[in-house]
Amino acid sequence: MLERLKKVDPLIVLIISAVIIAIIFPARGQFAEVFSTLVSIAIAVLFFLYGARLSTQEALNGLKHWKLHLTILMFTFVLFPIVGLALRPLTLFITDEMYLGILFLTLVPSTVQSSVAFTSIGRGNVAGAIVAASASNLVGVIATPVLVMLLMNSAGGIHIDASVFGEIALQLLAPFILGQLLRPWVKNFAANKATKAVDRGSIAMVVYSAFSSGVVSGVWGQISVGEVIFLVVFSAVLVCFMLFLTRVISKRLGFNRGDTIAAEFCGSKKSLATGLPMASVMFGSGATLGLLILPLMIYHQIQLMICSWLAAHYGKGETEPVT
Repeated sequence: MLERLKKVDPLIVLIISAVIIAIIFPARGQFAEVFSTLVSIAIAVLFFLYGARLSTQEALNGLKHWKLHLTILMFTFVLFPIVGLALRPLTLFITDEMYLGILFLTLVPSTVQSSVAFTSIGRGNVAGAIVAASASNLVGVIATPVLVMLLMNSAGGIHIDASVFGEIALQLLAPFILGQLLRPWVKNFAANKATKAVDRGSIAMVVYSAFSSGVVSGVWGQISVGEVIFLVVFSAVLVCFMLFLTRVISKRLGFNRGDTIAAEFCGSKKSLATGLPMASVMFGSGATLGLLILPLMIYHQIQLMICSWLAAHYGKGETEPVT
């Protein structure tokens, strides 16, 4: 048993620990605000290290790889919504509210930080992942509300604050560019275990912060244990299906190993950090919002756990996922 425990990926242990701690000691009040600021700082440091570690030529190649970026956008805003619509028959077994929550999770942008982190751990195209995942969030500011109006028939106006562009530029792109500028002096530090430590630590911090929000808002008291179990199993199946689908399509498009890994991790993810603020603006507050965001919350946790194992699998030099 001890030997098996030693083989468990540390990131999975960190994520599970973060969930348990969030359930017992969720971040509240001023501490939650301070911790949220620390999460933002950790993500900024992570992207600074990414910038310092990548050569300028690699970064430029990432910007020019339009085929990869377009493919990931198609996964996120075309393939995922089609899957969401195809799941409509689930209403024979689940409530309409829960289905709408599942549909909503298929409409939000991809994650940025964890997509890039897993691509890095799996030794994929990090530069391409940074650009593609950032583009997903920028496009999502317009695409997600439009898709919600078209597919969910949401009532009321939709008002997405344009400051999201500034936030993405300030928190992700600015540190990355700064890392590029300071690369001659810090590249050796960024190339060692520092980046991996910040990779994993920042993901664990995001999980704790997100799960704490759900605990404090009382989302878990609004559904039964059976419904939670259903969402966990459903999310695991959906994550695995999307990972398989994005990998197969990427290979058919002729992507190399690095690009395939980037497309797989960026194209199968859904962002809780971006999805929750959008949901609060579009659907208001209260119990309805809690039920709508619950599938996204659970999917977010499940995707981190599955992808952390897969990233470690790829990082060891494995080119094919275990089936």
